[in-house]
Amino acid sequence: MDLDSIECVSSSDGLDEDEIHLHHTLHPYSHSHHHPELSSTKPRNGSNNSAITGPTATAPATSVHELLECPVCTNSMYPPIHQCHNGHTLCSTCKTRVHNRCPTCRQELGDIRCLALEKVAESLELPCKYYSLGCPEIFPYYSKLKHEALCNFRPYNCPYAGSECSAVGDIPFLVAHLRDDHKVDMHSGCTFNHRYVKSNPREVENATWMLTVFNCFGQYFCLHFEAFQLGMAPVYMAFLRFMGDENEARTYSYSLEVGGYGRKLIWEGTPRSIRDSHRKVRDSHDGLIIQRNMALFFSGGDRKELKLRVTGRIWKEQNPDAGVCIPNLCS
Repeated sequence: MDLDSIECVSSSDGLDEDEIHLHHTLHPYSHSHHHPELSSTKPRNGSNNSAITGPTATAPATSVHELLECPVCTNSMYPPIHQCHNGHTLCSTCKTRVHNRCPTCRQELGDIRCLALEKVAESLELPCKYYSLGCPEIFPYYSKLKHEALCNFRPYNCPYAGSECSAVGDIPFLVAHLRDDHKVDMHSGCTFNHRYVKSNPREVENATWMLTVFNCFGQYFCLHFEAFQLGMAPVYMAFLRFMGDENEARTYSYSLEVGGYGRKLIWEGTPRSIRDSHRKVRDSHDGLIIQRNMALFFSGGDRKELKLRVTGRIWKEQNPDAGVCIPNLCS
């Protein structure tokens, strides 16, 4: 695909389309770039949340924590916990990695379980590992992992599409990361007007136009637009993601509209949280999908150039329906 032939011209909140001219390139999924892993220890849920202090935020005692730490992978150990004849322990995952040899004394491990340490772990109650990010919860040792996998205070992955970025952090950190490292366009306001242009629309591949981020109602939203094959049919798709958790995302709605020459397509929906990956949202078809022939009709002229104008707005729901069914996610 000719990357130099693509541009995205955008405007937002009362500005005429010609007042903002931005040149975007198309990023095929196969062209990925890596960023060093980034992280943030700031509280995730906005600037008003501070780290929890007091007894509920106390880290586990160092001695107990070290006892339950695998010497190979340094992760917490869960049953079965193995030990060698000299009493050195390690987790079941690493037992196979060290070829049945104790990493501490090099003796053969055998199949000895450390039942005493498993019992000690069973009696413990520990804070969530995201306590420094604001989670106040305390769990039995064996329930902690399940909670942490779904904890609302866990860091977010970078929402940038078209790359394999490994950055993680809270929302303020990721907003700065998108702006400074990915050079994403930032807009303020709850309405937008984008024009997507491509010189050879007959070439459709798994690719995405550069992300645009909107600051609306004090929150951040990611607007995606891309081209891919839906079965045998080439399509374009636009959708919005919310930079926050699923429950808060459901308090907002958005609309997207594309049209021309007396015809229009309108999509209304709820933005998906960036907890759901970009690819997961795309593959669930949860957004405005435009068949290529219709996109070329909207573009007018000799249909040799894609010129799609996508407008939209974001609003806050007064009584969001917590039971709304998201495509491909409801059983």
